Amino acid sequence: MTQKTKTTKEILPLLQEAQQQTGFLSDKAMAKLADEIGATKSDVYGVATFYSFLSVKPLGRNVIRICRTLPCHIKNGQAIIDSLTKALGIKPGETTADGKFTFTLTNCIGACDKAPAMLINEDVHGDLTPEKIAGILKAYK
Repeated sequence: MTQKTKTTKEILPLLQEAQQQTGFLSDKAMAKLADEIGATKSDVYGVATFYSFLSVKPLGRNVIRICRTLPCHIKNGQAIIDSLTKALGIKPGETTADGKFTFTLTNCIGACDKAPAMLINEDVHGDLTPEKIAGILKAYK
């Protein structure tokens, strides 16, 4: 990035705002932002793809983010991932055919005290068990 361009710290909120408007960051939106702030498309794309809460592809109406860090892993986080995979019929990184859910794995969601935990949209669900998954998903359908 040249000296004239904005820093990652300055680009990030602009990308978050753009994603809120359309649900994801399209190539067109990133190119427009790059032109507006004097950055290269590569710089903007690099920031957009580095942060797990930003997406360069369309997301489902409800985005499920499963924490994959050590506290969740130790407390049987894999069982939660497996339960969601079975309940939704998709793997991490995919969106259901009806567009209701996107399922992703991410690093810390700030809920280590509630491990294993997941975030659905902006709602934290902690102390998860495979048995709790169906009831939680039902609330978002």
